[in-house]
Amino acid sequence: MNQPQKPNNYLVLAIICTVCCCLPAGIVGIVYSSKVNETYANGDYEAAEKASKNAKLWSIIGLSTGVIVLILYFLIFGFAVFASAMENGGF
Repeated sequence: MNQPQKPNNYLVLAIICTVCCCLPAGIVGIVYSSKVNETYANGDYEAAEKASKNAKLWSIIGLSTGVIVLILYFLIFGFAVFASAMENGGF
């Protein structure tokens, strides 16, 4: 009986993505993470590998989206504060 190694389920990455960055993509990542264990236990190794790749993909998409939104937020907020200070003669 040659059983392949269980693929990583990326559950921690998906939870971090859900809590810190992007809720919708993190939830999708968590769903795929749970499918990894379930399909591997049922002996469907190809489906487990595919679910692992999808969990990783959705978690990275969520983290990337969260970082981009944070950068845009700080840029817009920073320009607003700078413009307000310039208008009021703060500099």
